[in-house]
Amino acid sequence: MSDTTGPGLQEPSLDEQIAAYQREFRDLDPQVEQVVSALGRLNRRMNVAYGRQVAALGISNAEWEVLKTLVLAGAPYRLGPGELAKRLGLTPAAMTHRIDRMAGEGLVTRARDENNRVRVIVELTDEGRTKWLEAMRMATDFEEELLQDLSGGERGALGEMLIRLLRRVEHAQPDAGGRLTDLD
Repeated sequence: MSDTTGPGLQEPSLDEQIAAYQREFRDLDPQVEQVVSALGRLNRRMNVAYGRQVAALGISNAEWEVLKTLVLAGAPYRLGPGELAKRLGLTPAAMTHRIDRMAGEGLVTRARDENNRVRVIVELTDEGRTKWLEAMRMATDFEEELLQDLSGGERGALGEMLIRLLRRVEHAQPDAGGRLTDLD
């Protein structure tokens, strides 16, 4: 049985994929491949689901990332464009393009820093915060549904295991938090 990935497109099941890999690469550990392949597929499918949710709100994934970054900065939800670019792993040019688009949509404002007239400050608007809150509500519902079959203990154990994997990757690839290329 194959998983569908879109209209008319078929993706082999994990078992089929692992069997093919083992056929071509005998040193493959099937347990390791099952974990990393399942994580990869889960990540792709969750990104599609989140993308559909924010699209329903009239924003893109790229805009969501900026809103989230400003919220994570804390009230009053302001950062300079350079700091935003750094936190998102983007080039300054890509960040400027994104800010221009979002300012035009009323999600953020851009103003000169009163203490340093050369510096620009990007600030979350009420509309931007409302979009962020709506996206969070939708994501929370989706995530609760996703994990509904796991007990509290299982959720905790899974979370701890995933954090251990994340720490190992972060230790081995400390510069991998950004992007290889801009997405805009």
